[in-house]
Amino acid sequence: MFKSYHKLVSTILVATVASTALLSADTGASGTYMNGKKVIDGGVTYPIRQGKTALYFVNETISTQPIVHGRTPTANEVKHWDIDVMPDGTGLPEGSGTVEEGDELYEEKCASCHFDFGTGGAGYPALQKGNAYEGRDSLTNQRNSPDDDGPIRVFGTYWPQASTLWWYIKTGMPHPSPMSLTNDEVYALSAYILSINELEIEGEELDDEYELNREKFLKVVMPNRDGFVPVIDGPKGPDNVREFFADTTNYGNGTRCMHNCFEGKPLLARIKGAGISDYQPPISIKRELPPKAKTTGEHAGKKTYEASCAICHATDSMGAPEVGNKKAWEAVLKKGLNSVEQNAINGMGGMPPKGGTSLDDEALKEVIDYMISVSQ
Repeated sequence: MFKSYHKLVSTILVATVASTALLSADTGASGTYMNGKKVIDGGVTYPIRQGKTALYFVNETISTQPIVHGRTPTANEVKHWDIDVMPDGTGLPEGSGTVEEGDELYEEKCASCHFDFGTGGAGYPALQKGNAYEGRDSLTNQRNSPDDDGPIRVFGTYWPQASTLWWYIKTGMPHPSPMSLTNDEVYALSAYILSINELEIEGEELDDEYELNREKFLKVVMPNRDGFVPVIDGPKGPDNVREFFADTTNYGNGTRCMHNCFEGKPLLARIKGAGISDYQPPISIKRELPPKAKTTGEHAGKKTYEASCAICHATDSMGAPEVGNKKAWEAVLKKGLNSVEQNAINGMGGMPPKGGTSLDDEALKEVIDYMISVSQ
């Protein structure tokens, strides 16, 4: 829960706790307690009464059988699973990379989705919105009128720890080929992202020649480091969460209610002009299909390609066959057109089904036909 909103949310429950997984110290309890402490992972086991749990009948023969938890993982399995990086440096390997090297890597492997300088677009998140220290102040903004600026929640302004940046790049990026970057490359990309957010390390700005390594990375202090409550890090983290949620004034008024819940004016102002009213095209209750677009001589799949597929197929940086590259498409078409269409519909390798779009099969086939036609 973001700390600056704390005073403002005394009447509602705000689901901005950093991670439920991080809060799960006690698990698997009947009711709400285990080992004398309140369970805080949200799990509840309902008792069976008269063959039911609430309104639902239960197969009591199966439900009374012992739970098989599986086997204890081997040390080697744990080693390969335990790949996250903690704020205290646990899991962070040695390595180094400069801002300039990160800039070059970003242009090669990241800009096709996150755009130049991490500005984001086409459904992909922005990595920066100017100076992170100044943007941090925007997190207290409330949009009380349509023209007010809302909170800027990007890596630099919002994330409390930089450690997540390192292991997310390492294990999840680039999207088509995660785990393909070396440790030095991850340090270089981290240095570049820190620099475009105008962050400093021990008061030093990160210019092109700045070399980031493990020692320097652990000295990064994010602007929003102390912006979340309760504090979930450290051995007292679970108890801090229990204490926080035990006090209903932190998130409610202490009384269950569905209406007339306030005495006086609520502390949270209603957002003026909330909701979208200028839909394009306008909302309609008509059920007939929209009229077919007039033929302009342009291939039927071109506009859809440019809107939904060019981000990966315009270059070969994403590992997808580049539109216009005759040799690349000759290799693809050796499988046969039907196989190419089915792979596109069902997904293949780094490409999700239908490229992550909501296109129907026929529209997707038109896009494929367009890409083939301009690649011959």
